[in-house]
Amino acid sequence: MRSSAVPEQRRRLWQAAIKWPMYMVAVMPALVAAGWLLGPGRTAWRLQPQQLALFLLAAVLLLAWENVCNDYFDAQTGIDVHKPHSLIQLTGAPRAVLLGAQLCLVLGVLLMAQVAMASSWWLLPLVLASCCCGYLYQGPPFRLGYQGLGEPLCWLAFGPLATAAALVGLGAPALDPAAGGPLDLSLASRLGCGPALATTLVLFCSHFHQVEDDMAHGKRSPVQRLGTARAAALVPWFVVLALLSEVIPVSWGAWPPTVLLALASWPVARPLVRLLGRYHNQPKRISHSKFLALRFQMVNGVLFSCGLALGGLAVTR
Repeated sequence: MRSSAVPEQRRRLWQAAIKWPMYMVAVMPALVAAGWLLGPGRTAWRLQPQQLALFLLAAVLLLAWENVCNDYFDAQTGIDVHKPHSLIQLTGAPRAVLLGAQLCLVLGVLLMAQVAMASSWWLLPLVLASCCCGYLYQGPPFRLGYQGLGEPLCWLAFGPLATAAALVGLGAPALDPAAGGPLDLSLASRLGCGPALATTLVLFCSHFHQVEDDMAHGKRSPVQRLGTARAAALVPWFVVLALLSEVIPVSWGAWPPTVLLALASWPVARPLVRLLGRYHNQPKRISHSKFLALRFQMVNGVLFSCGLALGGLAVTR
């Protein structure tokens, strides 16, 4: 059904459909990897700026594929019937929407292949594995997000897999600029754990205002399974675990002390914790909670990345 909103309303619906702030989750693994390569990893590896630019563009295109496909697949189940900013409802052309998503996927993979050609072919399997997590979450016949498994898939895709891909694609040995960075899943898991928890929090918070629609269409999200009160009580734990994952390694010297800068993101999470703590069962009042979670994800990831990079400057001095 096409929207009959006035031009101003329609413009706002398109802004909500594009969700451009959400693309920060796509670029965060690359920013974290760049912080590592500029900081603790700079002794043996160096950041390749041209690779970073291509990787960021490709990551945005791949997340666009996932987001647009999500609208398409949700339209098939009818779960977005009360979502006027769905691309399907705005355009009335589901096939064109799916074609656009597939174009984003092809372009994103081609750009990642170009990055791989200048670094390591390990990059492509890691990126494709991350894309598979996205499809398993939303695509038929799996639709694992409907079984409450979206959050683990989100953490895996934007944590170890995407961070490992960024480290491989962006880093080059100081003595051999043509070679890619090391494939180190352990390092990628440690670096990506906290930022990926913050990204997973964004997905977790997106369920609070749509519990009734989820129940009506058979989607058993974690919030629907737990109930909004118990789910809201988990939100501060997401924040605490993300911060601890980032700063505890400082105590044994794995990260430089400048990584403690990430703790400054805690005040940014407090409005989200307060909002869901008070109004968790009032959908209209909390419909923007995922954007509050996104604000924390953005600030936290940037501060963590800067803390890693600043550690390298401190060593140099």
